[in-house]
Amino acid sequence: MVTPNTSATLPLRDLLLALVVVSAWGFNFVVIQWGLHGLSPLLLGALRFLLVLIPAIFFIPRPTIAAKYWLIYGTVWGVGQFGFLFTAMDVGMPAGLASVVLQSQAFFTLLFASLFLREHWRWYQLAGLIVAALGLAVIGVSHGDVLRDKNAMSLLGFGLTLCAAAAWALGNIVIRQTSKQGIAVNALHFIVWASIPPFIIFSLLSLCLDGTQGIAQALRQLSSQSIFAVLYLALISTILAYSIWNNLLQRHSANLVAPFSLLVPWFGLASAAFFLGEKLQALQWLGALVLMLGLLLNVFGARLLTKEQS
Repeated sequence: MVTPNTSATLPLRDLLLALVVVSAWGFNFVVIQWGLHGLSPLLLGALRFLLVLIPAIFFIPRPTIAAKYWLIYGTVWGVGQFGFLFTAMDVGMPAGLASVVLQSQAFFTLLFASLFLREHWRWYQLAGLIVAALGLAVIGVSHGDVLRDKNAMSLLGFGLTLCAAAAWALGNIVIRQTSKQGIAVNALHFIVWASIPPFIIFSLLSLCLDGTQGIAQALRQLSSQSIFAVLYLALISTILAYSIWNNLLQRHSANLVAPFSLLVPWFGLASAAFFLGEKLQALQWLGALVLMLGLLLNVFGARLLTKEQS
């Protein structure tokens, strides 16, 4: 059994590991954009989860929990989150802005936890939700014509990214339900087996919508950039990053580790600007900052409350 670190700071090695993970997840949005240059959203999803499964599924044991949990999680997390996200970025959602808007999952999680788990909100969570909603509204009204401006955000892309965030939040609810079973679940085992539903569903949808000829042509013309994207999304962003992150959560307090996730959109924005030349409009910057302020209230509100009471 791992004894969590109760100190106020992370050791330097673990601090660097946390930064590696959040930078990998931030760069993930650029990689998705690269992958979409040669692959449809559905085929990209199928290939991603194929590589997560093979060969890991042959030597990683099934999670020690009822199959319904990883089957449901795989469907809402794998198909819902990434199906919507890949499609959103394919129809005009800039990579950097997607990394910001997707963080609204924290507030969808609050909403779903209240609805399905009967969890009660604290004042700072409600305040954070209201502030974040204002930020999202500002980003939403900044949509433009993606045919005329490569940096413009389509309204459809924005809406689909919100759907991706909602699907991510539903996945979080499933994870919370598994924790109530009182069984220790290996995170890597869970992720690998939860990749079965998205691989099957993405493959079937790709066969139906892309067609066998479209799939064959895409695979024949697979560029080195697309190959890198699939390998990165499967091995780095999913297996390696999630393994490191969950290991950090096992060895340290969540209060020390979780706030690092707030850096993901900033790495996403920086990566998109450097590698894709994306530039946010003034209104989008304003909305992103307001949304991040809402996230800060949600993450650090409990500490403010503790200080007020002490």
